[in-house]
Amino acid sequence: MKLSKICKDIDYRPIKGNPDTEVTDIIYDSRKVAPGTMFVCMVGAVTDGHKYIPDAVAKGVSVLVIQNEDSYREFSKGVDMDGVTVIQVDSTRLALAYMSAAFFDYPAKKLTTVGLTGTKGKTTTTFIIQDVLTHAGVKAGLIGTIATVIGNESTPAKNTTPESYEIHKAMAQMVDAGCKFAIMEVSSQGLKLDRTAGIFFDYGVFTNLSPDHIGPAEHPDFDDYLRCKKMLFKQCRTGIFNIDDEHAEDMMEGCTCDIITMSMKQEADITASDAEFIKDAGKLGMKFKAHGMMEREVKTHIPGRFSVYNAMTTIAVCKLLGIDEDSIAEGLVDAQVKGRVELVPVSEEFYVIIDYAHNALSTRSVLRTLREYEPNRLVAVFGCGGNRSKVRRYNIGEAAGKLADLCILTTDNPRFESVKAINEDIKIGLDKVGADYIEIDDRKEAIAYAITTAEPGDMIIMLGKGHETYIEIEGVKHHFSEHEVIWEIVDEIYAGKRKMEKGTSIL
Repeated sequence: MKLSKICKDIDYRPIKGNPDTEVTDIIYDSRKVAPGTMFVCMVGAVTDGHKYIPDAVAKGVSVLVIQNEDSYREFSKGVDMDGVTVIQVDSTRLALAYMSAAFFDYPAKKLTTVGLTGTKGKTTTTFIIQDVLTHAGVKAGLIGTIATVIGNESTPAKNTTPESYEIHKAMAQMVDAGCKFAIMEVSSQGLKLDRTAGIFFDYGVFTNLSPDHIGPAEHPDFDDYLRCKKMLFKQCRTGIFNIDDEHAEDMMEGCTCDIITMSMKQEADITASDAEFIKDAGKLGMKFKAHGMMEREVKTHIPGRFSVYNAMTTIAVCKLLGIDEDSIAEGLVDAQVKGRVELVPVSEEFYVIIDYAHNALSTRSVLRTLREYEPNRLVAVFGCGGNRSKVRRYNIGEAAGKLADLCILTTDNPRFESVKAINEDIKIGLDKVGADYIEIDDRKEAIAYAITTAEPGDMIIMLGKGHETYIEIEGVKHHFSEHEVIWEIVDEIYAGKRKMEKGTSIL
């Protein structure tokens, strides 16, 4: 594609070369530069892409997109720039978004797009929506924290909201695969760093807001976090808001979209009443009556009061997308999200659950959720990541120790620390609240202990790994899937290699 066509939606200043230069691909990682490509010199908090200009030129780059002319002059000094076209833009991040859209022929315009933002609930709800759409026989792609999913292909995610180039590339693949819809998590960082610039979403969703991602590398304060979240509702046609959240009014203030509201507590476009906690054989969930946009009883096998909000969001989005009510209700019953309060059906007498919670806020949230089901015992199996804040470890220990009846300390991703040293930090929080705990360093053995000593009505939750399929030790990622490990333990029980100690049985 000609450079002039790629750049038709951006303001740029030609520094040297030919605006009709042919570009074979857009690259923002200099390691991927190949002859004929365009290299965008991204400027971030950690590195400056301009410093990789010599490497890009040596690899045969055709076009350089620069932001800072002084940096360009500094790093191109002594480099043979013959045949290289150079253009300058005010923001290479913003330019990358618009250039990527043009390069992939504006795939977002060929899809019905749904973007979800908020502190909690984005991942779960995007997957539920996709599950319901799939159940209804409609093909939808997904971009989120766990993965980018296009048909049967799933690519693990690096960021909640990928770089703009990756978004448009994925959406183009969705179009080619016959997808009609694209469901996407939209993080505050994604909005702040222009990763979604140039995409005008058909529907935007606000789940909830609480202090998170506040720090030097993310948001300086909560006001900036809120401001960035609000940006979604100036780039969508219709916004769906959880008005039970204390920050809903702030989120809606100044938005330019049509507004649809949902609530469990007040009048709204879609409401939920008569919410009940349900315990089926080996399964947990919620049941409620939906009113407004859909009038019927709804059931979901994802536990917790927050699941009612996720279900209401799904109902609102899917109704707007034209999905019939029976398909929505049936899809909600079957929906499951890998590693997010995910029940693994190993027994009808006790419950085994996998969750990604790996900080005090999420740990507290998921354990409180399970407490509402009045378990016989709540058993938490967890560790903490190495080379991370010790304060996080104290806080997780305190949170789990307050809410779990038994904590089983084990490994998570120790990285370059010892499991023993990490667990000593966690124990400071556990001891602070007088928690009951044991230590089993081998994570499989910790899970096996929890299962084989389960009592009737127990809820066993593995925290921290969720959808991950590895444990990182000394810089090496070793394969480890809790899903696989749980079923290995079940097989070992059947084979007589392990025995159930408390009289409970497995399926």
